[in-house]
Amino acid sequence: MQKKQSKKQRERLTALLPYLIALASGILMGLTVAPVGAWFLAWIALAPLWVLVVSSSKRKNQSPPAFLWGIGYHGVALFWITGIHPMTWLGVPWLPSLAITLFCWGFISVLGGVFVAVWAAVMVRLAGQKPWLRILIGTAVWCGLESLWSAGPLWWSSLAYTQSPHNLVILHLGQLSGPNTVTAAIAAVNGLIAEGWTNHRDAEGAERISFAPLWFVNKYFAIATGLLISLHLIGFILYSRPIAQPPEAALKVGIVQGNIPNRLLRSSEGFRRAQENYTSGYITLANQGVDAVLTPEGALPIFQRNLLGTALVAAVKEKGVVAWIGAFGERGDSYTISLFTFNNKAEIVSRYDKAKLVPLGEYIPFEGILGGLVQRLSPLDAHQVPGSANQLFDTPFGRAIASICYESAFPEQFRRQAAAGGQFILSSSNDAHYTASMPFQHHAQDMMRAIETDRWSARATNTGYSAFVDPHGRTLWISGYNTYETHAETIYRRQTKTLYVRWGDWLTPLLLVFSGGAWLVIQLRDTKKLTLS
Repeated sequence: MQKKQSKKQRERLTALLPYLIALASGILMGLTVAPVGAWFLAWIALAPLWVLVVSSSKRKNQSPPAFLWGIGYHGVALFWITGIHPMTWLGVPWLPSLAITLFCWGFISVLGGVFVAVWAAVMVRLAGQKPWLRILIGTAVWCGLESLWSAGPLWWSSLAYTQSPHNLVILHLGQLSGPNTVTAAIAAVNGLIAEGWTNHRDAEGAERISFAPLWFVNKYFAIATGLLISLHLIGFILYSRPIAQPPEAALKVGIVQGNIPNRLLRSSEGFRRAQENYTSGYITLANQGVDAVLTPEGALPIFQRNLLGTALVAAVKEKGVVAWIGAFGERGDSYTISLFTFNNKAEIVSRYDKAKLVPLGEYIPFEGILGGLVQRLSPLDAHQVPGSANQLFDTPFGRAIASICYESAFPEQFRRQAAAGGQFILSSSNDAHYTASMPFQHHAQDMMRAIETDRWSARATNTGYSAFVDPHGRTLWISGYNTYETHAETIYRRQTKTLYVRWGDWLTPLLLVFSGGAWLVIQLRDTKKLTLS
């Protein structure tokens, strides 16, 4: 009787083990980003799921283990979303605030699980293929799914960003075909390791004959090692290229980090502090001889028509130093989150409207259906709308690449503006309502965009982390968190165009076409053999 019970327990544990492995390896991938930052785990954390999918291909249901991997990764990586609670400063009671927070975190985690489950479903159908074809198609499909997801409104945690801000060398592959180049590298190396493990029995036999270590005998492990080293060498070559800094292209930019908690922004006290902090910061930087001053998203939480009467704009008129001021634009009965360029005469000469809005936070998806069911979270009562997708942001110093907050996660926004002549990046954000890991991840996203477009970047936030980044992704200066700061740094306008800026993400369609073609050729060949036999 005891033996039967023990056997049943072992069977249950065996049945449960794939789910635990999938969840644990997904969590390991989630630890690659802030606050842990164990970026090196990305090169092995997908391999266990790959092994599970391939080795258990005869089972009917492969989605649950993959689903758990996606929940583990995205749930851990995006845990900072829970920092929006409590939203009492928006007028949301404590308990509904908790419910909304858990829904947002749970929804993005489940969405990540669905993404990985779709990838696994494709891989299951390829389990009988040759290992090299599985690796090729698995890598191509993962990149294709990331491209599809990032084309929508809700995107953040690609495999590529697991390497930022620590592994700048590999991030330079982004100059070739964008972040999916790095994603493909991570997926391919993990696939090779997984195939090496799946086929390790043959290698063990060879090891006994040759007395060589398993890692060297197993061809997949050897190829994985060679690929990892080769890709880093290519990245190092790109990373080592000198950055031209001609004096005529120099631009001294100042940043003001106002440090106004969001819970105060809606109050008269908050607006008074915002005017005081940004005005005094602007004057301090103007006296240091900067060419322009950048402020965060919503630095002055008022509409455009009210900006001219503020102390900050009066200071611009007095000092004659260009200012980029975050405020709210107007479009009929609606409003936009905008960044305005004030020239040395305190005149508005250009405006950029935030094009990528945060679902639920800044707009209600399917608002015509759900608008009456979901409480709006925006701090204003008016209707918020996105800016045009093809905006250009011209300044007195030439065309800039503008980004407001959430847009940092969308590389195509930056690529398009760089291809249209953007010479430097201005990133304006407000991450004050999240935990410290979120603005650090946000900074990591901006570093990737600077590398991919080969541009200098100035990043201003409300409470941190504000920073300056060079085209190699190196942080020249970064602010403290929850501190009031001003800082000036010289950046350089550039007109270079990386392969990614010129051609976009050409690698993903190439992988999809090549892998699909290889699969079709093999299928036709096998069919022909069966017919002849």
